[in-house]
Amino acid sequence: MVPVPDPKTAASPALAVHNIQIVYGGAIEAVRDVSLEVRPGQIVALLGSNGAGKSTVLKAVSGVLDAEDGVIEKGSILLHGEAIERDPAPRIVRRGMVQVPEGRRLFGTLTVDENLVAGAHLQSGSEMAKGREYVYSLFPRLADRRKQVAGYLSGGEQQMVAIGRALMSRPKVLALDEPSLGLAPLIVSEIFSCIAKLRETNGLTILLVEQNASRALAIADYAYIMENGRVVLDGTSDQLRCNADVREFYLGISAQPGRTSMKDVKHYKRRKRWLS
Repeated sequence: MVPVPDPKTAASPALAVHNIQIVYGGAIEAVRDVSLEVRPGQIVALLGSNGAGKSTVLKAVSGVLDAEDGVIEKGSILLHGEAIERDPAPRIVRRGMVQVPEGRRLFGTLTVDENLVAGAHLQSGSEMAKGREYVYSLFPRLADRRKQVAGYLSGGEQQMVAIGRALMSRPKVLALDEPSLGLAPLIVSEIFSCIAKLRETNGLTILLVEQNASRALAIADYAYIMENGRVVLDGTSDQLRCNADVREFYLGISAQPGRTSMKDVKHYKRRKRWLS
């Protein structure tokens, strides 16, 4: 279910996905009839467990499915009203959307500075310099490590470089794939604070794919929950945080004292009202 915007705040979506079906290897259906919208200046979270199809959706909107033999069989993806579902990744970047992939994927033998420059190949020299200083203001610890080889940084620092590299291309829409993966809680807090700051100070539009529902809902305006390749629930962050099933099975807040048993989990799977 795609949200109906408030007429007072309605704006054309920066990114709109309409009923896409994605198949791998011509046989394996990974995503079925998924629709979502991200409006300008919003942080929208795409939540779900491992294997739910979240990253596949992100790869589709970023134009990198072909690297894994994935194909959009049907549906459409609009970036600022223009169809991009058949566009290659470089064209999508030029149109203003950049992905920060899961696992960072930095150039491990290059320095922090060189990694940032690699993300600014579409910018002039002066714009590149401005972008680099902005990244260092956003992540001060990187400024002290600008000449350090990226492969020797901590996981959190590498994630900061990955986000900074994406920002160097001056995106209008930033797509983040599991930015908290494998990071210590304090570093996760720092990363998510920076993500929120990007929206608050720059009005950047962000699509956030995350397994950590609690962290994502704390900064997102709207969220979609995926299971088995489908969107099964969506709503504002406040609405989802108040949902009893989301609280218990995604946020770990049990409605009843004591441990949740496997019997309870099986009962929950039978009663999921959004799959009925």
